[in-house]
Amino acid sequence: MTTLHAKAMSALADWAAPNPHQDSIRHAYLAFLSAAKNGCERACEAGHLTASVIVFNAELTHVLLTLHPRVGKWLQLGGHCEPEDDSLSAAALREGLEESGLGSLTLSSDPVQLHTHPITCSLGVPTRHLDVRYAAVAAATADGSLPDIVISDESTDLAWWPVDALPEQIDAESVPTLIEVGRDALRA
Repeated sequence: MTTLHAKAMSALADWAAPNPHQDSIRHAYLAFLSAAKNGCERACEAGHLTASVIVFNAELTHVLLTLHPRVGKWLQLGGHCEPEDDSLSAAALREGLEESGLGSLTLSSDPVQLHTHPITCSLGVPTRHLDVRYAAVAAATADGSLPDIVISDESTDLAWWPVDALPEQIDAESVPTLIEVGRDALRA
């Protein structure tokens, strides 16, 4: 068992899910990880844990979203765990920094949401992402403007959006709820 696998099990076992639905998903993730010792690796074709992060500006009035090239929708930043990641939070932070060009992020101490979705990922095989989602705040700028961002090669586009004026091409099933729970977690 890898360090990442063990820490993922621990993080999920210790997480106080906000509602019965999220707790049910948490239990399913734990059962999956118990059965799949490589469940944090993209090579696990049955599905694998991924880590993502919903990024806010310091005032929590704007959210940073990426236009995902495969999905064709505006989503939070995130992706596969890599061998150098020693925890899900480290994977979420790495993904957030890589995909945003931001110099730093302050990450929530615990996940804020779990979400499972089907996808054909980089191996070209239909699978499921068992996404563990965190929230983060970008450092405030001296003049109060939105922090500068850099589009990575993993995105079609990247933009700050007011939390009350999200783009039409958003994943409406999950992103608005993620924004809500992410803001709540960061305010706490």
